[in-house]
Amino acid sequence: MLQKLVIKNYAIIDQLTIEPDGHLNTVTGETGAGKSIILGALSLILGDRADTSVLINTNEKSVVEGYFDVSSNKVFQNALAAAELDQDDQCIIRREISTAGKSRAFINDTPVTLTLLNKLTSLLVDLHQQFGHLALEDDHFQMEALDAVGTTTAMAETYRKLYYKHKTIKQKLADNRERQAQWKKESDYKQYLLDELLQAAFKTDEIEHADQQLKQMGHSERIIAVLQTSKAALEEGEQPMVNELKRISQQLQGITDVMPELKNLQERVTSVWAELKDIAGELEIEEGKVLLDPAVMTQLQERIDVGYKLLKKHGANTTADLLDLQQRLEDELKATLDVNDAIERLAKEEGLLYTELTAEAEQLSVMRKKAVPKFVKKINELLILVGMPNARFDIRLEKTLPSVHGADEVQFMLDANKSGQFQPLQKAASGGEMSRIMLCIKSLTAEALHMPTLIFDEVDTGISGEAARQVGSLLRELSQYHQVICITHQPQVAARGTRHFYVYKEADKGDRLTTKVRVLKNDERVLAIARMIGGEQPSEAAISNAKELVN
Repeated sequence: MLQKLVIKNYAIIDQLTIEPDGHLNTVTGETGAGKSIILGALSLILGDRADTSVLINTNEKSVVEGYFDVSSNKVFQNALAAAELDQDDQCIIRREISTAGKSRAFINDTPVTLTLLNKLTSLLVDLHQQFGHLALEDDHFQMEALDAVGTTTAMAETYRKLYYKHKTIKQKLADNRERQAQWKKESDYKQYLLDELLQAAFKTDEIEHADQQLKQMGHSERIIAVLQTSKAALEEGEQPMVNELKRISQQLQGITDVMPELKNLQERVTSVWAELKDIAGELEIEEGKVLLDPAVMTQLQERIDVGYKLLKKHGANTTADLLDLQQRLEDELKATLDVNDAIERLAKEEGLLYTELTAEAEQLSVMRKKAVPKFVKKINELLILVGMPNARFDIRLEKTLPSVHGADEVQFMLDANKSGQFQPLQKAASGGEMSRIMLCIKSLTAEALHMPTLIFDEVDTGISGEAARQVGSLLRELSQYHQVICITHQPQVAARGTRHFYVYKEADKGDRLTTKVRVLKNDERVLAIARMIGGEQPSEAAISNAKELVN
């Protein structure tokens, strides 16, 4: 709901503030007083393009601010969250035009683009100007209106949830099929690489160990010679080290009884003797491990050649890298099988959901068809009341493939002059007629549909008398559920407002005319409506008529 509109330095408006109530706000004033200028300023915060010619004082920027109560507007709050903008019960929308002509827009003091501004404010204000009824060209609005009158809104919402669920599953199925197709292109090559690695059948660190073993075998003669010489020095020859140490240990032990302090040295010599004896034994064992078999060397060389070929092919460095690659290939080929299972499962789920979806769509279509005659009859009755007795309204409902709104395509049709030829509403109606048709539609759907602040610009153009009175009644009825602001020249409409704004021009100290707005008290309101009936100097009859209308 619009709580306050503040306009500064815009066209012939120096500064003014409008604070509408939550019901029907009527705006009246002489032609040229500035009513359209106020709408132009309001359009700025709705995302319209700015024009620097509106600056009165070129030394100051032009500012338009709208204060909105959005505490109960969950759709708008969600849209703010999606745009990552601050949320509160009150939303302040500001538009500035600098002295240099640069325009900026803000939502809760955060700069936003005009595209985002237009998108978000469409959830706050519905501005019905002549030739500007885009809602009547919107299939979504037309279907919502039909569902509201036919009490199928809840059914349509259930269908939409099922539709989005089906859409999600269908997208997952498409993604998996795309993944399957991509993997299928690569799977043959991956299988070839895996088979090559499996055939090689390398064990952990095998290439590195084989390389080391082959190097040892290449130097086996020198290794054996060193091991044999070392063992011989310890246990063979004329004076083997092991035997000499054993003899020294025995001799020292023989004198420890007379020289006890040698006991420690004797034990150390014995320990060295035992260690060298063990070393000699291990040298013999190591000598036995050294292979000289040419067949084994050939086998090792073949394994190393296979290993190095695979390492180079895959840009790897170690056996571990090849084994990791082997595992990845196995996992990816297994995933191909998994995606096949997922496709089978999703295809089955998608089929069941589509069957359920089409059944829901068919049931929804049946209910909508039943609602069409009722909707058409009520609109045609209202069109007579609002001064369009020759117009005939109809609804064309055609079957389509299931979409977000169901399996129906809706089109509002109009025969403006009983010609027997119906055309889409936006082509058949004039601007004033469109305004009244929209009023009729929204008055029927007011209770069922959530709508933003509704602003009607001269919805009563071209009518008077009873038709104008009926328009006023419809506006008043609509305002029971939604905030309505109506610019009017008809006393029958102006009298139905719960708050009456009067727009006028006033000369400032420099004799420059500026637009002003004030809320009329009851007696002022009677006089203003009497002037709308009988001119600047209304008669007693006009005043009496005005009192009757207001009361």
